[in-house]
Amino acid sequence: MGLDQSFGKSAISVEEARRLINSGMHLVEEETVGLHAALGRVTATALKALTTSPPFDVSAMDGYAVRAAEISSVGMRLPLSGASRAGTPVVPTLSPGTCMRIFTGAPVPIGADAIVIQEDVEADGGRIVFQAQARPGLYIRPAGLNFKVGDEIIEAGRTISARDIGLLAAAGHGTVAVRRRPRIAVLSTGDELANDPAGAGAGRIFDANRPALLALVAAWGGEPLDLGIALDDDAAITTALQGLDADLLLVTGGASVGDHDRVRPALKALGLSFNFWKIRMRPGKPLMFGALGNMPVLGLPGNPVSALVCALLFLKSAIAAMTGGDASGPHFETARLTSPIGKTGERDDYLRATVTASDGELTVAAFAEQDSSMLALLAAANALLFRPAGAPAAAAGETVKVVRFDTLAGY
Repeated sequence: MGLDQSFGKSAISVEEARRLINSGMHLVEEETVGLHAALGRVTATALKALTTSPPFDVSAMDGYAVRAAEISSVGMRLPLSGASRAGTPVVPTLSPGTCMRIFTGAPVPIGADAIVIQEDVEADGGRIVFQAQARPGLYIRPAGLNFKVGDEIIEAGRTISARDIGLLAAAGHGTVAVRRRPRIAVLSTGDELANDPAGAGAGRIFDANRPALLALVAAWGGEPLDLGIALDDDAAITTALQGLDADLLLVTGGASVGDHDRVRPALKALGLSFNFWKIRMRPGKPLMFGALGNMPVLGLPGNPVSALVCALLFLKSAIAAMTGGDASGPHFETARLTSPIGKTGERDDYLRATVTASDGELTVAAFAEQDSSMLALLAAANALLFRPAGAPAAAAGETVKVVRFDTLAGY
């Protein structure tokens, strides 16, 4: 689609924008890492157990291994014939008519089929008196209870947690095949932006977008590349992108149609093909997406609140699309309003809000002020309250959809 045609189109929906962005991502290659480096990485393939766990029948409790048929009633007495401990190199054999001391995690002796816990026995000289009956399988964890060799234990496309690392280690894995971290370059644009107090002054503000986006890229599984700040000048933008080798370029600011919005014409001169540039949402309408050669380009609004809300809705899923993870977008939950809320206009609204969990139910209150310049309110919020375009006013007690920030790593 040509530039003029694309920029003349009406705004598209959030869902359509996410679909187009995700479809424009390229699946990155796989690499092998040690388990110590696997946290937060996405599995490239399904992983199978390399061993059986437990590898043999083991005791679930401290007690005495017996043949259940020999402890058919309370008061039975059997002589003690040794012990089985965890780490025993050879599984012992239980002689008929005897019992064996056993400890949690120890292999069940050959011939035994039950464990009587130590609380249910008494010692009488060299014999053990059983105060409880035994039954086959009592307090025994059979071989393979956890998993067996060849069982699939982790699916492809899973973001690896600490729990997963424990499972992989137990299953015999010392390394794991994962998708490499996609290289995501972040460029801020604007004559008004400064990096540090030395550059600040009249008419200039600190750049909030780039530091936040670089942090989110790292938190969501990417490798952040800091391109710094480019002035509102075609040559400065072109220079910032020279020699860039990235899987995705994020540009913030300068993507609208004003005289000083130079991102669009600068990227056009470099050969950028545009896909869309407007979406029906607030905050964040001027979102731009296209490709510069084989590299996708996502242009976020310069407004920090808009940029970070768009990052939640589009950047996280784009990274997932590149790594083979869940790219469906944020997970919304249902919450009850604590106060009335007005109707929405022609765009979807994503309102900064606070969600409270009580008695198994979520309640939500949107901030009264929603000016998109107020980054402090986004930092104070713990959720976004979603209101679709054209939604009528809602009274206190009605249900709405929310996405909680604590479900989004690093947000």
